[in-house]
Amino acid sequence: MTALGSILGSIGEFGLFQKLLLLGLCLPSFLLPLNSCNLLFFESDPDRRCNTDWILRADPNLTAEEQLNLTVPRETDGSFSRCRMFVPVNWDIGAIREQGLNVTTACTDGWVYSSALYDATIVTDFDLVCDRSYMVAVVQTVFLTGMLAGSFLFGPAAESCGRRRATQLPVVLGLVAVIAIALSPNLYIYLASLVVVGVALGGYRINAVVLATEWIGASKRSWVSCLSQGFFAVGQCAAAGLVYVIRDWRKAQYVLAGGQASIILYIWCIPESARWLLGRGRTEEAKRIICKVAAINKKEIPEELLQEVTAEQEVKSEGIMALFTSPLLMKYFSIAAFAWFSINLGYSCLALNVGKFGLSIFLVQMLFGVTEIPAHLLCIWFVEVIGRRKSLMSALLAGGFFCLLTLAFPQENAVAITALVTTGKFLFNSGGSVCMIYMQEMFPTSIRQTAVGLGSICFRIASLLSPTCNMLAVYHWSIPIIVFSSLAVLSGALVFFLPETARKELPDSTNEAVGNRKGRVTETGSDVSKMERSGSMSTKL
Repeated sequence: MTALGSILGSIGEFGLFQKLLLLGLCLPSFLLPLNSCNLLFFESDPDRRCNTDWILRADPNLTAEEQLNLTVPRETDGSFSRCRMFVPVNWDIGAIREQGLNVTTACTDGWVYSSALYDATIVTDFDLVCDRSYMVAVVQTVFLTGMLAGSFLFGPAAESCGRRRATQLPVVLGLVAVIAIALSPNLYIYLASLVVVGVALGGYRINAVVLATEWIGASKRSWVSCLSQGFFAVGQCAAAGLVYVIRDWRKAQYVLAGGQASIILYIWCIPESARWLLGRGRTEEAKRIICKVAAINKKEIPEELLQEVTAEQEVKSEGIMALFTSPLLMKYFSIAAFAWFSINLGYSCLALNVGKFGLSIFLVQMLFGVTEIPAHLLCIWFVEVIGRRKSLMSALLAGGFFCLLTLAFPQENAVAITALVTTGKFLFNSGGSVCMIYMQEMFPTSIRQTAVGLGSICFRIASLLSPTCNMLAVYHWSIPIIVFSSLAVLSGALVFFLPETARKELPDSTNEAVGNRKGRVTETGSDVSKMERSGSMSTKL
């Protein structure tokens, strides 16, 4: 299928069709951060007290201060307890005032929360405080587990059912689950719906990027991952603005559902990948789509070139074993997957601590989003000028260094720490874009989605472990930073052993993937040489 690059050169490597396709597949990335609003924008330990309205039966005219003094014990520092109350009694108010209450218990009738920052959150609606405060971490873990499952289910599935279906189904699934979350009457239904949202998000991201990449020529291939991540960054800014305006998490979910519904209106128009169709032997269908793309881009295809591409194909179903039986591809996968793991561990640890850097949570979230936008735009330039390998090495090594540098400042220096972690997150983000590009360019079409899916599993495992990594701060606040920064530096060093894939045609078989790694870099839009086409380079290695 090596001549497919020439087809893209004829019909347009980045014409009107590719631009519309990329825009349509990137728009859902704008909505992805909004799914995290109910996870990030909440007070994990909100100001509260036990509900002690039982005493109002004895005297309904008690002031709030009198009620607290009579029914809530004080801590050693003099403040009112937020998790304990005095055991209710059936005395009259005079006896209570005279004898006082001494026996304490956990809150039996719920809590009264302060709404100074938010009107309603999952913490206050489901009472995830005191002896249930650990459920906050459980909620985060459940969401990340869903994203891991989505990568596992929809990654390899795209090899058999196609990129298009594996992109459309998560969109529908996500809309249903988002509405279910907003209507959740209890924590258990909320968690079940949250898993489904995670599955949908994890499945959509990996398939949408690969689908767009396989339609775009080598000269513009880096735009796919970087622009998708750029839309995600803009979505982070929108998330900060949405929650700043709408302080109720359920209302925010309804807004998100409206956005998801708009995606469903056009997602059915997204075409299948011609590379996948040709690899499955569906040449006539691939030919029709290629002709439609040429018409949209107002280009003409040389008939002999079209015949060559569609006539020479045979069904390629190498499967996952092709990855594990090739020592070279397995080495590349292990290094790239470790780099992806390290990037997301650092990113997620920083993102989940968005409210703990000493500044306003809205301001920090906005800064995170704003700084990511230039990170991904600059990434497009860097990966083309200095290549994939040097870009990824630089992002990992520099990102780890800036995060380690926070250890040189006291925790009270909120401005310096926020600046350093924002820079680190900036670099981890750009590294994530490069990693996604790398994963697609190193592996053939026959196992590309499988490799990306497995790599994404490593990526999601990092997200899953990030709350646990952050919990190590109970032993010392610096431990999480040391862990994820050190892994970033180590993986950055290992990237040196990966091949450079900039401006090389996407391989369509294992022989091409292994053989072309040491081949020359082809010019954008040009035909690959007959030697490469015949696979003779593979025999020379």
